[in-house]
Amino acid sequence: MDNADLDFARFIKSIKELTGIDLTLYKEAQMKRRLTTLRMKLGYASFDAYFAAIAKDKDLLYEFLDRMTINVSEFWRNPNRWVVLKDRFFKELAGGGKKLKVWSAACSTGEEPYTLAMIMNELGLLAGNTILATDLDEGVIAKAKQGIYMDRSIRDVPADFMKRYFRQEAGLYHIVPELFGHVSYKKQDLLADKFDTGFDLIVCRNVMIYFTEEAKDKLYQKFSDALRPGGLLFVGSTEQIFTPSRYKFELADTFFYRKLP
Repeated sequence: MDNADLDFARFIKSIKELTGIDLTLYKEAQMKRRLTTLRMKLGYASFDAYFAAIAKDKDLLYEFLDRMTINVSEFWRNPNRWVVLKDRFFKELAGGGKKLKVWSAACSTGEEPYTLAMIMNELGLLAGNTILATDLDEGVIAKAKQGIYMDRSIRDVPADFMKRYFRQEAGLYHIVPELFGHVSYKKQDLLADKFDTGFDLIVCRNVMIYFTEEAKDKLYQKFSDALRPGGLLFVGSTEQIFTPSRYKFELADTFFYRKLP
């Protein structure tokens, strides 16, 4: 192992000691490339020097978390999949008028939990329900709570939803206040923290592609354990589970997996 590799290895160890985040569970080449770019942009000659600065400066720590967690999200990303959720699966999940337990995992800046809230409101399922939304990065949770977005985030929102759920001010798009009380934000490390159970729907999209196979295996099992039998896991377009039965899942539709009894 050369000096550069040792430098990065020490950084990984130090970050785990400081934050509890295990960077070895992320794909190393991608993670190292992103963090090296950030370190050099900030002017640190080594990861040792960069960590010493992070340990003293919370703003640097938040910037590191932001780069590490790839906070790219949009409303209605892959719109046809959200239509399937709206027109088919929510009606199945809410049969008999039951209250729904819904979780947006790795929610980033809030686009996905607010999309869920809009759809549930249209179906008459939002009243009396709260959507749990979690992320590792406190900075993006703060942005999500504000509910203010640029036009690139809303390009796939259907026109009728735009009229009902957004207010445009000075070129920015604000979520209407009525949705705020139905989304509860919480900091969470998917790989390290325990999950609640009994969920009807878990949405976790475009996150697992950054994890190692070992970490994915662990996470799919944790999601399965968190779902009630018949509950659904909704994943991203590059995150198909190739052996769903291993986790007590069956393929319910493209990118949707149902928990088996």
